[in-house]
Amino acid sequence: MRITGFRTLDTVQEWGRPVGDANGVFADGRIPVPIVLVDTDEGITGVGLGPHAGADAVFAAIDGEDPRGVTALYDRMLRHTFKTGHAGAVFGTIGAFDTALWDIKAQAAGEPLWRLLGGRDRRLPAYASGLDIALTDDELVAVYETYAAHGISAAKLKGGMDVERDRHRLTMVREVLSGAARGARPAMMLDANEAWSRKQAVRHVCELERTLDLTWVEEPVRRWDAEGMAVVGRGIRASVASGENLTGLEQFRPLLAEGAIDIVQTSAVWGITHFLRVATLAHAHDLPVSPVGNTPIGLLHAATATPNHLASELQDLTAPRGVVIDVHVEAGEFILGDSAGIGIRIDEDLIRAATHRPGALAAAGPNVRPASAGRRLHAMTDAPRPHPGALRTVPLRPADDGHGRYEVDGHAHPLPDRR
Repeated sequence: MRITGFRTLDTVQEWGRPVGDANGVFADGRIPVPIVLVDTDEGITGVGLGPHAGADAVFAAIDGEDPRGVTALYDRMLRHTFKTGHAGAVFGTIGAFDTALWDIKAQAAGEPLWRLLGGRDRRLPAYASGLDIALTDDELVAVYETYAAHGISAAKLKGGMDVERDRHRLTMVREVLSGAARGARPAMMLDANEAWSRKQAVRHVCELERTLDLTWVEEPVRRWDAEGMAVVGRGIRASVASGENLTGLEQFRPLLAEGAIDIVQTSAVWGITHFLRVATLAHAHDLPVSPVGNTPIGLLHAATATPNHLASELQDLTAPRGVVIDVHVEAGEFILGDSAGIGIRIDEDLIRAATHRPGALAAAGPNVRPASAGRRLHAMTDAPRPHPGALRTVPLRPADDGHGRYEVDGHAHPLPDRR
């Protein structure tokens, strides 16, 4: 079997509501989802969900190769990009190709990948993650009631801008999930998305911990700040989780050497081989690993064969447009199917015929770090809610006048009434 070519597509995840974090909000709830398709001379096509920046250069490393040698081909892709650097979007492109190759390998074997990798149980614990910072109280409750209906009893909320608002929202969601927890205490997590300084992180979390039991706090400070993560970890009771934005084992080593993180995370778009290696490294440090991402299907398969898997992130309960995935959520768990490969089917005609195509990422929003992030000495009054019908991202930053308003495109607007 030989690799003969590749194709790229771009579709969207349509949430039907605003989604975002402490860095900003996609007001229209439409998030781009890039796809890489790898073809072979035996008619098997593999699917990888992830970036395709620099795809031609990455593909040159695997063109004409046998896709079943996926682990060696992963290292070959890294070597082909080492001069310009294999971090960021290029690392995601490598991850997309890597996932597609694993898909081909399992399809060729006629087995689901979880079985090929040696997994015994197709069921994996899930936690809910609604990218929910812009939601009103009623919207927040409604979203997590849907998760609870699928048996989810753990949740990660976006926050970090207002400690009392975070306390209120975490408490509401905890109550919503208490039924699904069946008498146990729901696991509650908070994701600051690198918005805090070290001192602000400790102060914010310690204040929450006066009344709440947090399971973990995610990315409290910059992703590479090993000393800072360790400082935060020593100052709070909750575990510290991070790693989704780290692109390579070399970036994990300082954090693990410093004892800086308690939960080792890896993003779905970085690929299966990367996840397996990070999971092994974490296991050597007696630490659990947790995949994150909206469509972590490839990593779910890999996690079945990972002894230190803790739980995987469940974002939207629906797949991206034109994507069908052989997995469902029941009793608080992902349940993988029996489809050969990773269980993804792409409707290329539907995606190409879409009248609303994904645009480029906006100049402000969750993909762009605000200039004030990590330098705020006091919290915002509240997180903004996008204007109804707005088809753009809303940066989260306080207005200069300090009168409880937020700034969009240089203009101050009153905060919505949340009473």
